[in-house]
Amino acid sequence: MVRCYKALSNPPPSCYNLHKVKIHVRRLRSGNGGSSSCAGDQHPQLESPGPTGSAGGTPSRRTRFRLQFPQLALRRRLGQLSCMSRPALKLRSWPLTILYYLLPFGALKPLTRVGWRPMSRVALYKSVPTRLLSRAWGRLNQVELPTWLRKPVYSLYIWTFGVNMKEAAVEDLHHYRNLSEFFRRKLKPQARPVCGVHSVISPSDGKILNFGQVKNCEVEQVKGVTYSLESFLGPRVSTEELHFSQAPPGNSFQQQLVTKEGNELYHCVIYLAPGDYHCFHSPTDWTVSHRRHFPGSLMSVNPGVARWIKELFCHNERVVLTGDWKHGFFSLTAVGATNVGSIRIYFDQDLHTNSPSYSKGSYNDFSFISNNNKEGIPMRKGEHLGEFNLGSTIVLIFEAPKDFKFNLKAGQKIRFGEALGSL
Repeated sequence: MVRCYKALSNPPPSCYNLHKVKIHVRRLRSGNGGSSSCAGDQHPQLESPGPTGSAGGTPSRRTRFRLQFPQLALRRRLGQLSCMSRPALKLRSWPLTILYYLLPFGALKPLTRVGWRPMSRVALYKSVPTRLLSRAWGRLNQVELPTWLRKPVYSLYIWTFGVNMKEAAVEDLHHYRNLSEFFRRKLKPQARPVCGVHSVISPSDGKILNFGQVKNCEVEQVKGVTYSLESFLGPRVSTEELHFSQAPPGNSFQQQLVTKEGNELYHCVIYLAPGDYHCFHSPTDWTVSHRRHFPGSLMSVNPGVARWIKELFCHNERVVLTGDWKHGFFSLTAVGATNVGSIRIYFDQDLHTNSPSYSKGSYNDFSFISNNNKEGIPMRKGEHLGEFNLGSTIVLIFEAPKDFKFNLKAGQKIRFGEALGSL
């Protein structure tokens, strides 16, 4: 018996991905036990490797010729065919991919030997409909709870996230009709004294993820993971909407934001955990000239996820407030996250976040100068600015003299009103 492998020289066009398909042709031995060459016989008889179909040993017509497609059949069932649409591929691959990462001892690793590949953890997480889940969570938070159920539910939340209710303006748990009101609880006036010595204070409670000087037009979201300054803030705002002069057009985006000679650009990232105070305030005396809203994803901004996904803050929905203070450029950005689709700015009634549909990469601009008698919105240090519906992130990017120094440590807890740095 001689086995010949015949290659498919010019396969017909097809949407199926045929990898390593072999045609097995077997030459039948002659009745006298002799064998003949495959090339010397113009009409060779074909033998199937399966059982014969007659008593005389002659193979049946059905089993004379068999094409073996092990990868094609598996890839079709596992949802890995190239002709399938991308949503269909994700839908078919989700269950097995989740099991691949959850099951112990590599239970599904044999599937990778036949061509199936699981989605990466990052791709799997990005494919989760976080915006839809956040809107559903927001609707659930607005459901009014019965009076008898409020204390058990809020007590569980307080115990889980370590909420200090002694600082709340209203300590009675029965006062909060739903979870949304409890998340946005106000504090007692004396609970957060505002530092009057230093010019820049923390706008909220939270954890310091990163801080320092902006270098090479990149900002660190956590240690070792950076994102583009221009991608985060978007194109530079027209100088007609700002109170300072325009930088030379040949300079980099970072240099265009620095308006005074001898100044540098600084940044500070503050993460708000679910148990923190969810309102944020003005970090200094400044004038808000422009608002830019970036619709986007609502992935978690937990420090662990921030180390995992590059340019996380540039993918998520965010509201960028830009303006100027006594040393030049100043901006505050509220970054949305999972279950934090609602970002509210008190003086901006036209802002609507977490809409059902949006165009990826788009943004909406609003000028407070052209719509507010060309004066902008003056903000005093410590004044109420906005709120989240759960924990999220505040990013400050501002211009200051070279002798500005942060009085912080990475990972430390900070409270609203405490100083960030000094001159």
